[in-house]
Amino acid sequence: MEKTELLCIGNPIVDLFVNIDERIAARYGIFDSAQHIDHDLAEMLIFECAANFKKAEKSSGGGAANVAKIAAMLGMKSTFIGCIGNDEPAAFFEKEMAHAGVISKLIKTNDKTGLCFACNIEGGSSGGGNSELRYAASPGAALELTADNISEEMITSAETIALDGYILDRRALVQHVLLKASRRGIPVALDVASEAQVKSKAEEILTYTRNFPLIIFMNADEAIAFHNTIRKSADVEFFSSEKEKETYIIRDVCPMLKIMTDGEIYPIIVVKLGGRGAVIIAGGNVYHEETFTVIPRNVVGAGDTFCAAFTSAWIRGKSLSECAALGNKAAREILDVQGTKIRSVRFNSIAKILKKEKEVEVLN
Repeated sequence: MEKTELLCIGNPIVDLFVNIDERIAARYGIFDSAQHIDHDLAEMLIFECAANFKKAEKSSGGGAANVAKIAAMLGMKSTFIGCIGNDEPAAFFEKEMAHAGVISKLIKTNDKTGLCFACNIEGGSSGGGNSELRYAASPGAALELTADNISEEMITSAETIALDGYILDRRALVQHVLLKASRRGIPVALDVASEAQVKSKAEEILTYTRNFPLIIFMNADEAIAFHNTIRKSADVEFFSSEKEKETYIIRDVCPMLKIMTDGEIYPIIVVKLGGRGAVIIAGGNVYHEETFTVIPRNVVGAGDTFCAAFTSAWIRGKSLSECAALGNKAAREILDVQGTKIRSVRFNSIAKILKKEKEVEVLN
């Protein structure tokens, strides 16, 4: 099998960005900040949005798919593996990934292609004119990916592998990838995906970090949840600001993460702080790469974009500080669009930096 720099494995999803009011949200049972909905309801919601002149904006999505897509735009040779249906969303997903330059190895099933609604609720639950963002996912065919779909040849053809944290529930699949990769010394980048995943899988994640070469990505809330679950501490109820949350992570969370990494090459643990940059814990050391805050149009895909740029830079031999700086820079660009529906030209400056590193390697 042809070699690839970054093999991404996860749930292919079509993201739909819709503006709806509280009445429509209630009709479809969309009450939580993040939840699943039935696929028939999802298709009815698409129809209602179109009928009410609120046609959904679309983008290919899913954590690992977004990483593959952004990495390809940065000039990396990236491949994506996942399960889709045989329907219009599948065709849309394939077209967007191909346009970005991703090599897709998609397994077709009889189920419907996964959908995820990013619902901007006009008025929100509190009313008063403010809007509220809620996510409603119907993963469909994406959940059918199994270890049998991923050959050893696929795994060993990659320099690095990116795993979607939402597949942690499929333990046999995750362990299949980790075991095959580690036997060849291939590192695996894992974004833990959500607070709920962290709380239910913290012990498994900890075990994986002790046995496999991992780069772990968490956002601030996920890092705090991981710390509290492992330490069996009570959840911290409230932070008055992002600065206060950052202080808590540096003071309370990082010491535990330092112990996890002390004296070892792996794991490398990256805590994404959004507008406050990122903290990297590696080899028992803590690095803080700051960024500057911008007003986002939408935050969907920003974390995945950071992971894509960080991992791409790491593959191309950049320092951890440089990796985080490029991750921050790429994430700022994505905040201006819906999901990862962005023109590759926006990443030209980052791609040039990564290309220069590759050219030096070739010359040497």
